[in-house]
Amino acid sequence: MTFRIDHRPRRNRQTASIRSMVRETRLHPSDFILPLFLVDGQKKQIPIESMPDCFRLSSDLVVKECQEAYQLGIPAVALFPSLPDSLKDRVASESTNPDGLLQRTICQIKGKVPEITIITDVAMDPYSIDGHDGLVQDGEILNDETLEILIRMAVSQAEAGVDIVAPSDMMDGRVGAIRQGLDQHGYTRVGILAYSAKYASAFYGPFRDALNSEPRSGDKKTYQMDPANRREAVREILMDVDQGADMVMVKPAIIYLDVIAEIKARVNLPVVAYNVSGEYAMIKAANKLGWLDGEAAMVEMLTAIKRSGADIILTYFAKEMAELC
Repeated sequence: MTFRIDHRPRRNRQTASIRSMVRETRLHPSDFILPLFLVDGQKKQIPIESMPDCFRLSSDLVVKECQEAYQLGIPAVALFPSLPDSLKDRVASESTNPDGLLQRTICQIKGKVPEITIITDVAMDPYSIDGHDGLVQDGEILNDETLEILIRMAVSQAEAGVDIVAPSDMMDGRVGAIRQGLDQHGYTRVGILAYSAKYASAFYGPFRDALNSEPRSGDKKTYQMDPANRREAVREILMDVDQGADMVMVKPAIIYLDVIAEIKARVNLPVVAYNVSGEYAMIKAANKLGWLDGEAAMVEMLTAIKRSGADIILTYFAKEMAELC
């Protein structure tokens, strides 16, 4: 029997060259931000068990990673310090130490790779003995009192030479407060990448292992977003835009593609997606067990994130993917 078929989309899929020619979404090294975990010392490379191929690195090796990343075409790194409990307290005092691990590392990177963009986390949890992103009093996370600490933290990072600060704490009003604080100290050129829609996700576990930043008590559900909510994400994003954010973020990425697409349609700022540690670890673990082709799954995951509307992807796959682009 002969059928009349008026449309044959398969004609555009029949060879690799045609598929390449009509491909709608393309990945490029400039799409990525590489997260790096810092530890004090020299020549230290400490494996992170729950994040295969990721390490806690001393500053000298972080500089080397930045050099390699920039040579691959990756334009930016995000720095996350891992500190011993002896340097932590209730008010995150170490976060403003001009000779602290983060500040020293920023200076070293800028001395060796001045062209690369450095992004730093503004949140209390790496420095807090309570492991929370805000000041804890009688089991409650205090919002307005935390803002003062975040401002001082952001200014200290700016003094060290950071290009973009990234408040990840989800305190109300923090973007506007940090913007005012930076401007009042003369750092009008330092940008703000706001973790605007950061969900209380189960996919952060390996990251918290890497930094030993698990809350000592309770959880983060009073300030991070309920995974069931999408309209709330739009509200959070629009407030951060109004307060002066230069870029906005959705975190996690792959399980919140609908939120990324919604935000992309609503704002004119760059939209960043954080391909988080749990999303990374799933692929690495399944590849190790032979259950998935890890490279193919990586490419598909990152393509989906960009296809959904993300302009920039913060991902532990950054170097691996850049080598394939």
